[in-house]
Amino acid sequence: LQNIESLTATLETIESHSDALEGQIKNDLTRRFQELVADNYDENRILAETAVLLMKYSIGEETVRMRSHIEQFRRYMGEKTGVGKKLDFICQELNREINTIGSKSNIVEINQAVVEAKDALEKIREQLRNVE
Repeated sequence: LQNIESLTATLETIESHSDALEGQIKNDLTRRFQELVADNYDENRILAETAVLLMKYSIGEETVRMRSHIEQFRRYMGEKTGVGKKLDFICQELNREINTIGSKSNIVEINQAVVEAKDALEKIREQLRNVE
């Protein structure tokens, strides 16, 4: 349970720095808009560039899914039997979200939190293997 709390704390760190990531998106968009306007103003291209950058950098969906997986993990922890595989599957999903956040972020604090989250998740997996 201590490791799931560590994982929750790293998620909160990631969420607290997501504004910096959004600021980075804004700066990148501003720079790209200036480049586009300097060449030729094409509204469709600007919209396409905006969509690409938002999809590339946004971690909102991943943090929401991580929080949901953590809550689901806690619910299963309260059950008595037959939850080992379920908890392992949740760990797999958490790992996917953590990796995606890490690949999208250029913010040092988020990347440090990703490493801490991976460490906490690995400790959880070790505990699950010991229980099974």
